[in-house]
Amino acid sequence: MGLFTKDITTMDGLFLHVVQDIYYAEQQIKKALPKMVEKATNRDLTAALKNHLAETEKQISRLEQVFDLLGQKAKATTCPAIDGIIKEADEIAGEVGDKKVLDAALIAAAQAVEHYEITRYGTLIAWAEELGRDAVVKLFTTTLNEEKAADKKLSSIAEKKVNLKAAG
Repeated sequence: MGLFTKDITTMDGLFLHVVQDIYYAEQQIKKALPKMVEKATNRDLTAALKNHLAETEKQISRLEQVFDLLGQKAKATTCPAIDGIIKEADEIAGEVGDKKVLDAALIAAAQAVEHYEITRYGTLIAWAEELGRDAVVKLFTTTLNEEKAADKKLSSIAEKKVNLKAAG
């Protein structure tokens, strides 16, 4: 089922599709974060990435609760957007030879992921509110707040340390 095919005929169907999309995305992020942790050299960046990996595992668990609340089996649908963001991050990380510059590239990649997640969860919250799914709103709001905090933490690490070192 593609997002712009005629397979989706209701708001509930669209909502479920995007929940399946973010479920896939979170699983791919969970796979990508350990690679980023391994490549990072800045201590604060490594800690932030490790912390977000633990949060991502909780977010996947929350999504599974959402599926239960919707009376659905937890199922992922391929998300080309997150696949592209992660692929780009891998390619850029493979091209950067200087470790200080690599940390800056890793932060940029991690923030691209965070921004994608922030848009998805914001949309899902608005739709869940419209559909009267208050319990789902609470779960997604918790996750959205974590994503925003992770993004803010990455910005702080970049602005206070990593970008300055990368610039030489």
